[in-house]
Formats: sequence, structure tokens, C-alpha cells
Amino acid sequence: MSKKVYFFATCLGSAVMGRTVISAIKLLQREGIEVIYREKQTCCGQPSYNTGYFEETKKIALYNAKQFSENYPIIVPSGSCAGMMVEDYGELFHGDKNEAFMKEFSSRIIELGVFLDKHLGVKYEDKGEPIKITWHTNCHALRVSHTIQSSKNLLAQLKNVELVDLKYEEECCGFGGTFAVKEPDISNAMAIEKIKDIENAGAKYVVSGDGGCLLNISGTLKRQNAKTQSMHLYDFILKRIEGERL
Repeated sequence: MSKKVYFFATCLGSAVMGRTVISAIKLLQREGIEVIYREKQTCCGQPSYNTGYFEETKKIALYNAKQFSENYPIIVPSGSCAGMMVEDYGELFHGDKNEAFMKEFSSRIIELGVFLDKHLGVKYEDKGEPIKITWHTNCHALRVSHTIQSSKNLLAQLKNVELVDLKYEEECCGFGGTFAVKEPDISNAMAIEKIKDIENAGAKYVVSGDGGCLLNISGTLKRQNAKTQSMHLYDFILKRIEGERL
């Protein structure tokens, strides 16, 4: 296993979730991993891809691939982006002159939770007080990159954390990237139903490994004056193992 990795922050990580990016990098560094951060990295291209701008997305994907040229694993703190960079890139470049180059790039993509769980086999000591949380499953992480089990494996190591399952855990929160912009009324209705499910769980926090979902859920929680708070998976884990008060 390489002790040196690239870190792909995602556009949401770079733009609005800087603290989560730092938490994710700290979790890697705790395991003795040297993290390389490419300053000029950009979005994985999922918004443009999902909106049908395939040629434009190819340019974004190729640009990113050239930023991570050495043969190190590329760690991504998002099942959604990891799925895009592996599965969707494969479809996007099928039959393209750059197919082999992009296939090699995609083969090095590993979602952070999977890397910590399956590749590093981390063992965490929970230093926090007893707490009840619930978990939101991101659509892309569930159905494309298949990273949810590793996320839950990490949470299961935290002995003072009680994880309460949502009744409709696998239902979309209504974000869907550009879907929330193109269909705001439908998106908002879906988000409100998701918040009802979260509130019914009776947990202090709803945790998720996806930045886009958390933006949508946290905003809706506030608009609905909900008691439950939201937190990113990697912020939550770091706080628990460092004993930081929530």
C-alpha cells in the first residue's frame, strides 16, 4: 500500500466545505499517509455530465487527470464524485482516443471511507460522550460507487455512537445537482419529506458522506426549524476520535 496519495477535494469541498477537507486530510495523516494536494484541481464534471454537456465534461475530466499524473492512489471524500470519476468516466470515454489514459486514471480513484476501511483497516477509539445519530445515504454512493457499507463500518467502531436507521434511508434528499436548480419545487418537496424522516429518528445529528446532500439537508433543516443538526461523516469521525465536544 502506497504511503503517498493524491487528495481530490471536490468542488464543494474547495468552495464551501474547507473544514471537511481538512478533517479528511487529517484522518489520512493520522495513519501515516503523505497527502499531495494539487492546487489547480477542479470539479469532477458531474453537473455538466448530468445536464448532457458530454464534450465539455471530457475536457474537465482530462484536465483533472493530467493534474494527478504520478502513480499514486487518488482519494476522494465523496461517493458521488468517486462514482462519477470511475463509472461515468468509463462511459464518457468509451471508444475515445483517450480511453486507455482515462481508464488508468480512474483505476486509481478510491473513496476515502473505502480507503480507511478496506485498504488501511483503521481502528478508532471513540472519545466522545454517548450520542444518537442517524444516517443519510447518498444516491450515487449507494448505486454507483457502492461506498455506503464502508462508511457505516467506520461509524460502527465508535462505541458511544448509537446509529438509528431512517425509515426511508435510500430515498433521495432532492438535491441531485442541477436537478435542484431545474426543478426547485419538486426538489424542495423531496427535501421536506426527507427532513420529516430525519426528525422522526429522534437523533441529535444526521450524518452523511456527501457534501451536496448535506447542503440541501442542512438548509431545509433550518427552514423547517428542525431540532436535528447535520454533519459530514469525516468531520464527525475526527471529532469523536479526538474527543472534541459536539
